Amino acid sequence: MAIAPVVYGASDRPPRGDYARAGADYTCEQDYSRYTETDHDTYRRLYERQEALLPGLACDEFIAALPSLGAKDRIPHFENINQRLRKATGWEIVTVPGLIPEVPFFRLLANRQFPVTDWIRKPEEFDYIVEPDVFHDLFGHVPLLFNPVFADFVQRYGQGGLKAHEQGMCEQLSRLYWYTIEFGLIAQHDGLRAYGAGILSSSGELNYSVTSREPQRIGLDLQRVMRTRYKIDTYQETYFVIDSIDDLLNQTSPDFTPLYDAIKGQDDYAANATLPSDRVFIVE
Repeated sequence: MAIAPVVYGASDRPPRGDYARAGADYTCEQDYSRYTETDHDTYRRLYERQEALLPGLACDEFIAALPSLGAKDRIPHFENINQRLRKATGWEIVTVPGLIPEVPFFRLLANRQFPVTDWIRKPEEFDYIVEPDVFHDLFGHVPLLFNPVFADFVQRYGQGGLKAHEQGMCEQLSRLYWYTIEFGLIAQHDGLRAYGAGILSSSGELNYSVTSREPQRIGLDLQRVMRTRYKIDTYQETYFVIDSIDDLLNQTSPDFTPLYDAIKGQDDYAANATLPSDRVFIVE
């Protein structure tokens, strides 16, 4: 049976990636030989630019774990990363041709396997790309998988995703992923910092999310998050803030069934909604 390609959200954009390579679980082998010197140079320049921006903007846990990726002057071999990652947290990265459907995605996470796209953006897409590419997935997501607490949270998200699919609540759960794993902020002792991959892999949104007075930043509340819509083609209008990685794991450990029951049938909040109950973080 042919594996169907996946596009981003409700996009009409043609899918990226060669899905003919994928198996039934959407994974495939990293075809390292097909990378060109231009591909490696694009990765190197992206890495160098983003690494230089991290101090004062990225969370301590991310900065500490980033060297575990290894090679920064070219696209790494995934298996080289896996040798270190398995020892650290029992996770591994697996190659996928692009975006994959929610159920295969949840299954991989539940088994401590993180899907990483293996194609890289074109040089003319250097500053912005809609779909996640190998730089976003590796640089943005993988370092925190070396953190045992965050690694446990991601696995529990995958396990919860399989339950959410059965309960018809995947859209609501996807908002938790978006506002934490992709676009989460953390309140460190020295100020707000980013831990979400979508922020950490973006040169513009990294500074914007932490320092700009334009977006609102509110404390993470699961019901609030699951009822809040988000933006996929602009910077976020709202960021949710955790007190620590442990706080994130503790908040998301209980069974979500009572929470789903509480929010079923309730209206969503706009991406820029402000509620009287919000715990607001002010950027001076």
